[in-house]
Amino acid sequence: MWKGSISFGLVNIPVKMFAATEEKDIRFRMLHKDKHEPIRYVKTCESCEGEVPTSDIIKGYEYEPGRFVVVEEDELKAITPNTRKTIEILDFVDLKEIDPIYFDRSYFLSPNETGDKAYVLLRSAMQNTGKIAIAKITIRSKQNLACVRVFGDCLLMETLYYPDEVRSVQNVPGLPAGIEVNEKERVMAEQLIEQLTRPFDPAAYKDEYRVQLQDLITRKIEGQEVRQIAEAPRARVVDLMEALQASLEANKGTKAKAPAKRAPARRKKKAATV
Repeated sequence: MWKGSISFGLVNIPVKMFAATEEKDIRFRMLHKDKHEPIRYVKTCESCEGEVPTSDIIKGYEYEPGRFVVVEEDELKAITPNTRKTIEILDFVDLKEIDPIYFDRSYFLSPNETGDKAYVLLRSAMQNTGKIAIAKITIRSKQNLACVRVFGDCLLMETLYYPDEVRSVQNVPGLPAGIEVNEKERVMAEQLIEQLTRPFDPAAYKDEYRVQLQDLITRKIEGQEVRQIAEAPRARVVDLMEALQASLEANKGTKAKAPAKRAPARRKKKAATV
C-alpha cells in the first residue's frame, strides 16, 4: 500500500508497507424494505438539492457555521511534508515509555529492491539494544507520528496519536475521589487478580458475537429455521465483599499462574552506515 524508505541517520533502507491488521466485522448493507435492493448514497447540494458529480466537488473548511474557505489541490501539494516517501527516524526510546493509548494502526515493513542488508542491520541493532524508533511519515497527505519496532522477523510500524489528539483524563466526568478502600476488600481483589493472571496468549480469545452472527447468516442462507436462545440467568450479587468472595470461590480450582510477560525494554542507538 506504500513504497518508500526508512531514513536512519545517513542510511536509506528501501521498504514496502503492508497493512498488518484487518477488521473482521460482518458488515450489513442497507436494503429497501420491500424490494430488498441496496440503498445508494448520493452526493447532493444543499441549496439546489441536485446530485453533484465528483468533478464538481472541491474542498472547503468551515471556519464559522455556514462560512467556508476553499482550499485548492495545488495549495495542499505545496505544503505536503517531505516525509511523503520516507519514514524519518527521529529518536530511539523504550517501548514501555509509550502508553498504549497513543497507538493507532499497525503496518508491516519489508525490504524493497536492494534494501535487504540495511533492513537486517537495523532489525538486528534494534533487537540487540531493545529499542524502538520514533519516526514521522506522511500517509494520504497526513503527517503521522509513528514508531518502528521489531515484530518476529519483521519491522513493524505503528502510527501514533499526537499528544494534542489524546484527550485529558481531566475531561472525564464523575471520576471518584476521596473514597477509602476497605483493606480486606483490597486484599481479596488482589487475590482474585492473582488467580486470573496468566501469560498473554492472543489465540485464547475470540470474537464470540462474530462467530454467532456468521452462524446465523449461514443458517439463513441454507434456509434453516432460526430460533432465539433464551439468555442464561445471571446471579445477582449486590454486596462488594460477597461478589469478591464468590469470584474467588469460582476460580479456586485454577492454580495460580505466572504473571503475563511484559514487552522487552528498549534503549537509544546511533546511526549506522552500510
